[in-house]
Amino acid sequence: MVKKVKKVKDELLDHDFDGIQELDNELPPWWLTLFYVTIVWSVAYLIYYHVLGIGPSSLEEYQAEMARAAQMYRQPAPQTPAATVLEPRMDEASLREGKAIYDKNCIPCHGKLGEGLIGPNLTDDYWIHGGRFEDVVRTITNGVPAKGMIAWKTVLKPEDIVKVASYVESLRGTNPPNAKAPEGEKYIPEAVE
Repeated sequence: MVKKVKKVKDELLDHDFDGIQELDNELPPWWLTLFYVTIVWSVAYLIYYHVLGIGPSSLEEYQAEMARAAQMYRQPAPQTPAATVLEPRMDEASLREGKAIYDKNCIPCHGKLGEGLIGPNLTDDYWIHGGRFEDVVRTITNGVPAKGMIAWKTVLKPEDIVKVASYVESLRGTNPPNAKAPEGEKYIPEAVE
């Protein structure tokens, strides 16, 4: 049902300012209805949330949302890839898959040949977080957030982490051009008996 607005003659008020004159007209009914609805809504809101305390306060809603977010983004326990004793997979298929993962994710920081850009050189015998294969797997799995390396355990499957770590292992001793200077401690492999 549409209410017709009656046409009212504009009434000019007695005052003006800088040549601007003010008219005294009636407000349209839709505007007045909306205005009264907002007043009723604000009174109901005040009673529901603040007087009776039925609804949650802003602080309670915030705390509930933060608890939901913490639950949703809770980091899973670190996964240890497949075997308890980690050994590099040096077969051609694993190295090819590891190289594909490396090319997709690691080149921006470690360079195409592992020479090191923002991240350290992966081709020399100096390692910041340990040079054993298990150390490389752990570094990839948990990342180094202080240095900007994400924890890849949330992105890669454990077997893919082993494959990319195997590929990194295959880069040792390749001496690429423009390699970054050594960082960390020199790793001397343990003699195999």
